[in-house]
Amino acid sequence: MRASCRVFFVGIIYLILTEALGPRFHLPELGNIGFTLVFVLFSLLHCSALESPWRTAMFFAVSAVVSYALEETGVRTGLIYGPYHYSDMLGAKLGHVPILISLAWFMMIHPAWATARALLSGIDQTSVAGNTARAAVAACVMTAWDTVMDPGMAAAGNWVWERGGAYFGVPLRNYFGWLLTTFLVYWIAGLLWPRIKGRASAIGGFAALPVLVYAFFALRYIVASSIPALHVVAFFAMGVLALLAVIRIGVGSRATGLAR
Repeated sequence: MRASCRVFFVGIIYLILTEALGPRFHLPELGNIGFTLVFVLFSLLHCSALESPWRTAMFFAVSAVVSYALEETGVRTGLIYGPYHYSDMLGAKLGHVPILISLAWFMMIHPAWATARALLSGIDQTSVAGNTARAAVAACVMTAWDTVMDPGMAAAGNWVWERGGAYFGVPLRNYFGWLLTTFLVYWIAGLLWPRIKGRASAIGGFAALPVLVYAFFALRYIVASSIPALHVVAFFAMGVLALLAVIRIGVGSRATGLAR
């Protein structure tokens, strides 16, 4: 499983590069749907290999149920993220929300969770307080990602903000909605995590692959965002978090090596 996951990791890095360099070098790409499917398979395989298939199934189920419930409520009422609706670019819908969206939430939720865990390494994350802290940090890591992703995806027509918004056409309420959605996913999954048999946690080596994916996404937005002003946002939102997480992983791995 780890070998397959590494293959998908290489695939994700390639697809990130096609987003950044494709328009200039005409690299083959898969489009939004193909990209999402490759990315979600990486997240599922990595979480299964690192933690266990049962924990992964629980994590995915919590992510899918919570994200779909809040998205469907949001589209119908406009209360959570602001008034918006999805176009037909993301494929078939369940209700008002593309089926692909629930997959897309998990593909991002796992790397953001891994990044938050690295940032909090050395802190007991199994207690109620530790789980709450990890959920809050992971929600911020995930929402930082959306601050640089959402404006470009909306501008490309994947979804429509019906009344626009103050942040590159996106309503500020959207980001509070992301914080709420992801915090609930991480907090609920964290409560269930110890009850499901898994493997010992780690932050270096194979465990660091999702953090590297997050870092590559940050770099992609820093150097090649479709909206030039977002280069700065990407650096101070995703970039700083990615840098800190990579440093924590490097220091933690070195300390482990010295201890041996």
